[in-house]
Amino acid sequence: MTTLNRQYSFIDQVIMNFNIALQTAAGAHAASTRVSPALQITESAALSSAERQHAVNLMRINHVGEVCAQALYQGQALTAKSSAIKAELENAAQEEQDHLVWCEQRITELGGRVSYLNPFWYTASLFIGAVAGLAGDAISLGFLAETEHQVEQHLTEHLQKLPIHDVKSRAILEQMRLDEIKHAQTAENAGGQALPTVVKTLMRCLSKVMTTATYWI
Repeated sequence: MTTLNRQYSFIDQVIMNFNIALQTAAGAHAASTRVSPALQITESAALSSAERQHAVNLMRINHVGEVCAQALYQGQALTAKSSAIKAELENAAQEEQDHLVWCEQRITELGGRVSYLNPFWYTASLFIGAVAGLAGDAISLGFLAETEHQVEQHLTEHLQKLPIHDVKSRAILEQMRLDEIKHAQTAENAGGQALPTVVKTLMRCLSKVMTTATYWI
């Protein structure tokens, strides 16, 4: 998302976010602002067909996670109360956009495809983000921080599950993990309120459903 020095009406924001939704779900999103960490890395060894497919499935999950992140941040920005919080969300969304492009590039390199369920995950995440924004800026930032903490844990698990020779995917996930840690810290420092345990548990359950379905579809 791009921030300009002008005020947009709610309808303007809805139209812009709808355009971003179409681009994200259809894979026609903007280019990344940073070069992929995998670009200058050479594979240390050839992957077997089974390892390659496993890597594709894992990177597909990470790609969907970034689709969801775009939608969450857009929903939160749409209903955020202050311009400062909107700016925070937009800055985080730009780095998530980089992650989205990197994951899709790697999936293509591996000969795979993105999830067929992207439009569904995007729509559901946009709704959740909008609700979080309506709950107030402190809750919205707390939701952002908790989301990033859970994504960080998820990326750590994937770094352990990746085929040992898939150094390109590993480089991407390691940079993504560092960015997610930074986003969580920024949200907490900006006044993010810790979420109730039951909400955190529900978020983990929803994430489990998403990752399990996306591994195959």
